[in-house]
Amino acid sequence: MSSGISSVLTNLSTSDHTVVVSINIFVALLCACIVIGHLLEENRWMNESITAIAIGLCTGVIILLTTGGTSSHIFVFSEDLFFIYLLPPIIFNAGFQVKKKQFFRNFTTIMLFGAVGTLVSFFIIFFGAKKIFEKMDIGDLDLGDYLAIGAIFSATDSVCTLQVLNQDETPLLYSLVFGEGVVNDATSVVLFNAIQNFDLTHINIWSVVELIGNFLYLFIISTLLGVFAGLLSAYIIKKLYFGRHSTDREVAIMILMAYLSYMLAELFDLSAILTVFFCGIVMSHYTWHNVTESSRVTTKHIFATLSFIAEIFIFLYVGMDALDIEKWKLVQTSPGKSVGVSSILLGLVLVGRAAFVFPLSYISNLAKKSTTEKIDFKQQITIWWAGLMRGAVSVALAYNQVNVYIVCTLHIQESN
Repeated sequence: MSSGISSVLTNLSTSDHTVVVSINIFVALLCACIVIGHLLEENRWMNESITAIAIGLCTGVIILLTTGGTSSHIFVFSEDLFFIYLLPPIIFNAGFQVKKKQFFRNFTTIMLFGAVGTLVSFFIIFFGAKKIFEKMDIGDLDLGDYLAIGAIFSATDSVCTLQVLNQDETPLLYSLVFGEGVVNDATSVVLFNAIQNFDLTHINIWSVVELIGNFLYLFIISTLLGVFAGLLSAYIIKKLYFGRHSTDREVAIMILMAYLSYMLAELFDLSAILTVFFCGIVMSHYTWHNVTESSRVTTKHIFATLSFIAEIFIFLYVGMDALDIEKWKLVQTSPGKSVGVSSILLGLVLVGRAAFVFPLSYISNLAKKSTTEKIDFKQQITIWWAGLMRGAVSVALAYNQVNVYIVCTLHIQESN
């Protein structure tokens, strides 16, 4: 009996030691990403995200060599890690740090690009992928998988473009790229969730109306929940005045209320990303002005730091995941077809972006009287190109897809 208990404790001790070693290595890699990213700060073509992916790739190679080609990861991925721990600080900080004056001045155009444009891109990628992939016979993908492909690849990431844009020199362009990126992420997640709840076995005109209604319901209720959470935090802090005793309580209530809004949205099957984004906007406009000066400085840097670390964490893992031996086994029998599928998806993304950026820019310009507020052709090209990258939200949605054969952001998994 005692020998059995001793064996169990030994196994637990070994498992805990492995976890500790993995965490130490990953934290050290995060530090390396920050240091190297800082040294390359003057390079326009490199930033922390690209640096993290490169370091992840190098680390994956080393792990593959040391494990005899069986793994490229330090630890096993869980989609809960994305949705519960990493995405909330990234999206909240995007709303909290947004330049509200420029954002709401161009709100109509941003919503055109971020909401209407995302839907246009979604339908083009969905129909294009379905028609082409069915002819290529890449695997047993059903209608839900093609819809998921459309939602996943309509989610953009404008981080790299924002790195080379100056907010003071090009305020209009910066505001549009940033605003579209955030609203696009939220719209893609709402669309993805609506598809997951959609009955694909009986499709008719009423089911399409139901899908649109479900999309609008998720979009509106998620937004209202975020606004309510932000206003509630402002009311509590203003009435109770935590700052007279401790600024720590002010900072803590802001962080916890923001996270609570995210988790409530998850609890009620809403769009948590949309909720926490608008919670961040409301908090930055109301709650932030009700706290003490020291708390303002503290919260601004805390939210930015948490978001920064979460983004580096995600891209570092993506770099290692690019060498996942299990994914490469799925495509090793037909690498040419895999490259072809990836090229087709890239082409569909390009067409999908062009299909709404240029027409919607023209419509937006019709409503603008001042030439400085209009989007010229060069800016339209920049906005079109800015949406070609796929970031954390795309990765999270791809990992969250239940079907094991669904397309991943970096690899196309196929079964023959």
